[in-house]
Amino acid sequence: MRARPPALPQPPGRRLLGHMTQWTFDPVSLLEAGAATGPVFRLRLWRPVVVGYRPDWNRTVLKDLDTFRSRGSLSGLTPYLAGGVVHTDPPAHEPARRALNPHFHSRALATLTDRLREVAAWHAPDGPFEALAFAGMLIRRMLNTALFDARLPDPLVARFLAPLERPNPAPLLPRPRLFGRLDAAIGRVLDDPPPGSVAGALVDAGAGEAVDVVEELRVALAAGYDTTAHTLAWALWHLADTPAWRRVDTLPLVLDEIQRLYPAGWLGSRVTSRDTSVAGVDLPARTMVLYSPYLTHRDPQLWVEPGRFRPERFHDGLPAWGFIPFSAGPRTCLGANLARLMLRCALEPFCDDGGLTALDGDPAVSAGITLRPAGPLRLARRAARAAGRD
Repeated sequence: MRARPPALPQPPGRRLLGHMTQWTFDPVSLLEAGAATGPVFRLRLWRPVVVGYRPDWNRTVLKDLDTFRSRGSLSGLTPYLAGGVVHTDPPAHEPARRALNPHFHSRALATLTDRLREVAAWHAPDGPFEALAFAGMLIRRMLNTALFDARLPDPLVARFLAPLERPNPAPLLPRPRLFGRLDAAIGRVLDDPPPGSVAGALVDAGAGEAVDVVEELRVALAAGYDTTAHTLAWALWHLADTPAWRRVDTLPLVLDEIQRLYPAGWLGSRVTSRDTSVAGVDLPARTMVLYSPYLTHRDPQLWVEPGRFRPERFHDGLPAWGFIPFSAGPRTCLGANLARLMLRCALEPFCDDGGLTALDGDPAVSAGITLRPAGPLRLARRAARAAGRD
């Protein structure tokens, strides 16, 4: 029998449904209401959960893989993430991660920079465009290039990724035939591994002895898609409004600030394997615990004017365990370096020419599997070559 959760404050809910209605339609507001009750609070969802967001909570939950397990957590609800190293617990997690880490390191990925810049330059718009649609297309093609040397059929990749752009329950539904077709296509790429790609590097290094390379690449494709595309759309929206930051040399600060304001992985979860205590709260075994980069990144105890776009704040350093857009600890997102590289390359064509303008749109936060702008976001870019003729 599941142990009772600890007595903790909780936001207002309904007697019978608890917090499920608000969780279904506006989970971000529910989290904000919970945070107003204290640094650790309780929600009554389909099962009771305990939520924390301060650095001490993040540090404990994200460092201790033995106590805070992935199995049974929210990631298992979607077939797109219920596999690979993302969903692996100790003792299998460490050797799997060791086999994959070198090929997602920034030094290994640096060889992809010129190819990704070519993709970004080729697809850069000249005129009006909708940022969410553009970002989805560009990141899809960048991922195909980085992981597979663009050898996967783009229509198949687009069909595979399309449910991630739809509201729940679309990303939660099993699609065995579609997944099977994609796995078969990945397998064909691995039969003749393309040099200079992540797939080729994994095959050359013999990673298949430690992990299922097809599954890992499928999960990497899915996990890197909507997270990065939505971040890119928000970055374009803010850069259109702040021309002073449209410089290649300041893109790292801009991207840090976008990921602070809008962490794509806005919520993470674990399930306790044993009785434990976090931030002074006793948690029985089998308790589902949540951490929220969204709440952490907007905590006024950690950030000055947390709701404002202020990239310069990152000149002053980071609060320990207070900036976790890619999670942290042993489960830090495997694709963090690839995401940063794609974002930087994608934004470079919009810098230094002064040609990006916001037309209209709705940048409000909307939460599903990942955080995204409510949209649409209509922008216009005047390419440098056109500007020079005026």
